[in-house]
Amino acid sequence: MIPYITWNIDPVIFTIPGTHWPLRWYGLMWVLGFVISQQVMYYIFQRENRARKDVDTLTMYILISTVLGARLGHFLFYEPSRFLTGPLDILMPPYSGLASHGAAIGILIGLWLFCRKLKYNYLWMVDRLVIVVCITGASIRLGNLINSEMIGLPTDLPWAFIFTRIDNVPRHPAQLYEALYCIALFFVLFYLWKTRAVRLGNGFIFGLFLIVLWTLRFIDEFFKVNQVEFEDHQLLNMGQVLSIPFIFVGVFLLFWSTKQKKGQTPAV
Repeated sequence: MIPYITWNIDPVIFTIPGTHWPLRWYGLMWVLGFVISQQVMYYIFQRENRARKDVDTLTMYILISTVLGARLGHFLFYEPSRFLTGPLDILMPPYSGLASHGAAIGILIGLWLFCRKLKYNYLWMVDRLVIVVCITGASIRLGNLINSEMIGLPTDLPWAFIFTRIDNVPRHPAQLYEALYCIALFFVLFYLWKTRAVRLGNGFIFGLFLIVLWTLRFIDEFFKVNQVEFEDHQLLNMGQVLSIPFIFVGVFLLFWSTKQKKGQTPAV
């Protein structure tokens, strides 16, 4: 008998004494991802002689745009009728749902607002930001794993997880797959920035990030249970469909950046 991994972690760490407010692992992983990402950005800005206080401002822009983008993206892409039947539901419980593609769009918009306000070169800035996005992405996916959500399809592979809060079926730990390749991508992008940033055109790291992350996400979707019922009748699910434009943009940026003047600096 294959010794599958039995997974039954309580999503709630504890309930705050005297209240009904639970402290959840998922929320903690979100915070942890942003805290670690912020520390790495401090290092990047310090190394490139940029103002540390700008990282604090950037963090607020990205935090707000990530949450809003992920929340709105879920309802736009997966439950569009909710806008008509109960538009306020997108802001209030018990309706849950966060979409990574919506978060990505929100981050790009939030970053544009940040760069416009503080006069940074947009592509220079996004090249640095995507490095730490990998950290936050990995942390959030580990939160999904703890929550036993975004589960994978049944499998008999020896590393299969049995999510006992869902059923007793061995499944692909699709959340863990995504967390691991986000971590691997972080180290690759960080290495490129640290050793070759001055020789790469603005947008190269961003383009590479888009290609690698969303290609792997496209593949990862083949191992996941679809999020909503309508996806069961599609050749590609919504996550795969939404990943394709990001990949094409990445290919364009990769080729475009190689033609730009090397060693560009941000307009600050």
